[in-house]
Order: sequence, then C-alpha cells, then structure tokens
Amino acid sequence: MIKKLVLACLIALPAMAFAQKFGYVDTQNLLANLPAMKEVQTQLEATTAKYEAEFNNLRTELEKKYSEFQQMEESTPQAIKERRVQEINELEQKAQQFRTTAAQDIQAQQEKLMAPIQQQVMTAIQSVGSEGGYTFIFEGGQMLYTGADVVDVTNAVKTKLGIK
Repeated sequence: MIKKLVLACLIALPAMAFAQKFGYVDTQNLLANLPAMKEVQTQLEATTAKYEAEFNNLRTELEKKYSEFQQMEESTPQAIKERRVQEINELEQKAQQFRTTAAQDIQAQQEKLMAPIQQQVMTAIQSVGSEGGYTFIFEGGQMLYTGADVVDVTNAVKTKLGIK
C-alpha cells in the first residue's frame, strides 16, 4: 500500500511541476502610470522647493557674513575677528544640519506617501495571482529571459488598479 502511494506521488510530482503557472509584472511601469503617484510627486516637489528656499536663505546669510568678514579692516581687534569666524562656522554647521534634516524629512515623507500606494499595488498583484492561478509572479524589471509559459500580468494588474 505504501509503495503504491509513493509511486503515485512520484508520478504526480512531475505533472504538478508542469502545471505551475508563472507570471511577471513591471511595478515601475505600474507606479509610473498610477494617478496617485502624480500627487505624491507634486507633494514631494513642493516640500523640496520649500526646503531649497530655506537653504538658499541660509546660504545667502552665510555669504553675507563671509563677505563682511573679508571686508574687515586690518585694524579690527582680533577678538572681533574671532567672533565673526565663530559666527560663520556656526552658520555653516546650521546649514549642513539643515540639509541633513531636510533630506531625512523628505525621505520620511516619501515613505509615508508611498506606503498606501505600494500596498494597493501588492493587493492588486496578489488578486491577479490568485484569480489567475499563478504559482509565482516575479518583478519584471529584472528579467533576463522568460520562457513561453511565463505570462506578463502587468496589464491585468493595471486593470485591477484602474489604470488605462
């Protein structure tokens, strides 16, 4: 009895391997065509523009201080010169810190805005996968070769997401 069961499994195993269905999807294409991505891009550009404007203000202030320092007369006391150098150094540090903080904030905002979109795309891919009976769906952007039995499901996922 056990021999018959093992034999049946050995015969069925190759048949199951051939019954597998594979697909791939180009998520970059999907994301590029999602209307929500345009909104995310617009919000990120607006935030970036605000940070750039503020950074330009800091840089202008720094250039002004440096120019004033260069125009100081030789007879200016050393203590005043040292204080000006310290002000310039502090302003440079503030500008560098601001740039770092701005980059981190923009990155965090991008992650926050992208999370629901990425979830929406994953849900659509999983839905297409289960409805189509796919064993695996791969990211298509990295494919070097696909056989005849691998299906591009990008359009099916676009349909799920309402992209034309």
